[in-house]
Amino acid sequence: MTDSPETPDNPAKQPRPARPARKPLDRDPRPPHPGVIAGAQGRLLDPATALIVEGVVPRPTVYVGPRLLVSKAVDVEGAVRVLRAVAEPLGWDVVLEDEDPRTANLKFGLRPLRLVVSSSRATIAPDAWTLLQQTRAQFGVEAVKGVGLDHLVVPAIEAAPLHHGDPLHHGDPLHHGDPLHHGDPLHHGDPLHHGDPLHHGDPQSEVRSSQAVASYFRMGSGGRQPVAFVGAPPRRRSDTEISGRRPVVAILDTGCGDHPWLDGFVREDVSLDGQSVGYSDTTSVSPEDDGDQSGAMDGSIDPISGHGTFIAGLIRQRCPDAEIVSWRVMPSDGPIIESDLVATLAQIAELARRHRAGEPGGQPIDVLSLSMGYYHETPEDALFDPTMYAIIEELGRNGVVVVTSAGNDATSRPSFPAAFCRWSDDAGPIPFDPSIAPIVSVGALNPNRTEAIFSNAGPWVQTRAAGASVVSTMPGFRGGYEPVARTEVFGRIRESIDPDDFTGGFGVWTGTSFSAPIVAGDVAAALVGTLEPSDDPAGAATAVDTAWNAVSNTTGLARS
Repeated sequence: MTDSPETPDNPAKQPRPARPARKPLDRDPRPPHPGVIAGAQGRLLDPATALIVEGVVPRPTVYVGPRLLVSKAVDVEGAVRVLRAVAEPLGWDVVLEDEDPRTANLKFGLRPLRLVVSSSRATIAPDAWTLLQQTRAQFGVEAVKGVGLDHLVVPAIEAAPLHHGDPLHHGDPLHHGDPLHHGDPLHHGDPLHHGDPLHHGDPQSEVRSSQAVASYFRMGSGGRQPVAFVGAPPRRRSDTEISGRRPVVAILDTGCGDHPWLDGFVREDVSLDGQSVGYSDTTSVSPEDDGDQSGAMDGSIDPISGHGTFIAGLIRQRCPDAEIVSWRVMPSDGPIIESDLVATLAQIAELARRHRAGEPGGQPIDVLSLSMGYYHETPEDALFDPTMYAIIEELGRNGVVVVTSAGNDATSRPSFPAAFCRWSDDAGPIPFDPSIAPIVSVGALNPNRTEAIFSNAGPWVQTRAAGASVVSTMPGFRGGYEPVARTEVFGRIRESIDPDDFTGGFGVWTGTSFSAPIVAGDVAAALVGTLEPSDDPAGAATAVDTAWNAVSNTTGLARS
């Protein structure tokens, strides 16, 4: 059947002009919201205004302003000496702080360096990037090798914040295209919706994201919202039906809340020598137990609350036979500092090493799911700090597959730790090592299997999985929003959908945060029946071979 002729009355049949192919741009991602940065003493490194040293061309990143990190694998005292010599004329001092107790007796770790004002004269606030660059200029790059910024690490989602992805303000047809609201004086002339710079006149809200990317994070378009799940729980086979031990998938995220699918299947009590891994429940309230811990006292569920529970539910769906270990390292409002992540990863690496070595206090871990990342300012040169990769390499040497999310900034700029993987063009900052279990970076797909427009892309994104409008488990949160309408008829309550009532236990959410655990669950499913008995750990080399077989069968990634 042929198309009908092109006529002015038949515009739908007119062919769309072909667009020339474009080379993807390595665009810098948008910065986090200023409030997110401020909470961690964060500063944005802007290449347009940042201090430049010959041979060191920075890219944008976010870092803790008054702190540097130095790997304990280098000469710490020597690094401090040169940094102090440069800091003194600036009116600053460098204070070497104690190592995080979690890594004090471990192979990997960082020493924090606190920058303070030392003189009585007025001076600018100490800044880690300025001091690092000045030291490189005066003493050379090698003098501070192993010294780096303390980056902010963010979860790989957009959680529909109140100003940028919230349907109640920015892109919801109920407020912009709906005549019930567009002609309603309560909305059209209300400064809270149209004349308020926090919503419409704020340049930050206009430039932070394209409309196409932002559309995913609105309720009804993939943003976090309740959904009814009517299927049966994933069937878990009995121990007698499985040869060898069950695969273990570890999650490092916001923890895990109560849910019928997860209760009894997720362990949150695994520690190292009696010390909590990540945050313990005694340090702060879990984002999976209390959904509103930050921001205004308005009852709104925090951006990342429920994130870990959602991820655990995805792994349960993809591999019901897996054991899941969950550790909490992310707060309810999102970012953590790199040094916290490094300390926790070092603990996890030690647990995996002890298990493989048959030493007391170990924990079998086959897959580690990481749904977070950061952008390094100098990822391709000798200034790149290898500390985090060294820990992930240790995990790989002990047979742990690390599955990481690629990020949601619609950029080809490498996000770490995902970009520690083998790049398709072999141009990555880390040489490929087939003798360790692979690092797998995961981008997001739409429900129709096309690539999600928000997903990061590039030669460092190896595989893709569903990540837009995904359904999984949620804690029973009930947020501050209310249904649009509620009434009582014939003795029964009738209401429209409550947009943040998750007491039904399930939700829809979007992000590469959720693509990674889907792949992690698939790798675990491929491991079922291939693992050694629990009381007889396989050696590291055997574990690496088994891991590669599972990853290749699941993703098609080749070891050679």
